[in-house]
This record gives sequence, C-alpha cells and structure tokens, in this order.
Amino acid sequence: MRRGNDADIICERNVELVGGAMRRYGQLKQQYEELSRSYAGLYEEHAELAYQYRQIQGELAEKEQQSEEVYTLHQSSRKLKHDMKNHLMVLSSYLASENYDEARAYASQILDKLNAMHSYIETGNTLLNHIINEKFQYAREQGIEIKAQIENLSFASMSSLDFAALLGNMLDNAIEASLREAEHGRELELQITKKQGYETICVKNRIAVSVLTENPDLLSTKEEEGDIHGIGISRIKEIAENYHGMYDVYEMDGFFCIAVFIPA
Repeated sequence: MRRGNDADIICERNVELVGGAMRRYGQLKQQYEELSRSYAGLYEEHAELAYQYRQIQGELAEKEQQSEEVYTLHQSSRKLKHDMKNHLMVLSSYLASENYDEARAYASQILDKLNAMHSYIETGNTLLNHIINEKFQYAREQGIEIKAQIENLSFASMSSLDFAALLGNMLDNAIEASLREAEHGRELELQITKKQGYETICVKNRIAVSVLTENPDLLSTKEEEGDIHGIGISRIKEIAENYHGMYDVYEMDGFFCIAVFIPA
C-alpha cells in the first residue's frame, strides 16, 4: 500500500511540476509577445526618426549650399559695384581723347563680365532653387542663353527624388542638345506654370534643324554614351505616368520642346 501511495504522491508532484512549467511557459510566451510588439513599435519609430533626420540633413545641406551661392553672388556684385567707378573713369578718358575703338573694346569687356554674372533664382521651393540654379550656372558657362518663367509651385504630390530626376533629366537633355548647336544659336527656355489643374514643366532648346525629322526615336548621337538621350526621355515618361501625369514632345518656332503635366 505504501508503494502505491508513494507513486501517487510522485505522480501528483509531477503533475504539479508540469502544470507549473506550463504556466511559466505561458507567462514567458506572453512576456515575449509583449516585448516583441514593443520592439516592433520602437523599431518603426526609430526608422521614422532616422528618415526624418536624413531629410533634415539633406534640407540643411541644400540651405547651406544655397546660402553659399547667394553669398558668392553678393560678393561678386559688391566687387563689380566697387570697380564700376574706375571703369567709368577709364571709359571717360578714352572718349575724351576720342579713342573710340579703345572705348568700345573696354565697354565690351565690362559687358562680358556683366553677362557672366546672374541673379540667384528664388522660387520658394528649396529643391527647385538648387536644381535650377545649378543647371543654369553650368549652361551659362557653356555660352547658352537662358530664359525662364517660373511660378511658385510646390509639386507636393511628388517625392523629392522623382522631382529631382524629372527636372534634372529635362534640363540635362536640353543643355546637351544646345551644346551641339553653333555657339551663337544656343538658347534654352524653362517654363514652370500651373495650367488647368496641372503643375507644368516645359523645357525648350533652340535647334537649327528638326530633331524629330532626323532622329524621331530621340536616340543619342554620341556613340560612346549609347542611348543616353533615349533613356532620359524614357525616365521622364516613366515618372510622369507614375504620378498619373502626361508628357509631350514637339517642335515649335525653331525650338525642340518637352513638357510634363503633373496633377496638382
């Protein structure tokens, strides 16, 4: 009888131990699940904060570069203003002595310096400012005449990466095409306006002969770069369509034009 009682006692103890272990396992599992949920929430919060931090870093870098560009322009303007008095004195001296050829040559040098300077374009959109001023500065250095009509638009529906790729490709294509024209015929126009519910970007570059007639598929004319121009057009089309927009390529009044329409 005693052995039976001992076996019962051992069995009861085992049941208690197993039950306790199961309860402990349940508690640990619950704690684990709660910690996992907390970790997931903290990780998501960390990822969002890291993303915001990178955005702020990018915006700060753009602001710093913009400030440097404005400061450089301001310093150039101050220097030119300071030198202008001396320039006028030299011109006056040439004219007084009837040295008209020297006066014209000197005036031409001054005009060249003035043309090399340009005003910083402020649109109210930091990213837009950066892209336009950077591209325009390069274009002017290459002897391309620039005209611009820019409204203060946000393009809020677009990500910064897509907007930069879109406008950058459009301007790069126009600049590259302008460089293939004779120096006296290099001209580029940029229009950023709102039309019939669309935020519109239109880039034009002057051409001597029809591009669409000679190169209807818009393939690159530079063999070493392959189909670069075509890739640029394809990327522009892809971005426009991703935002339920439209794009158009046409020629008018001696200009090759590409326009993109993004729903506002």
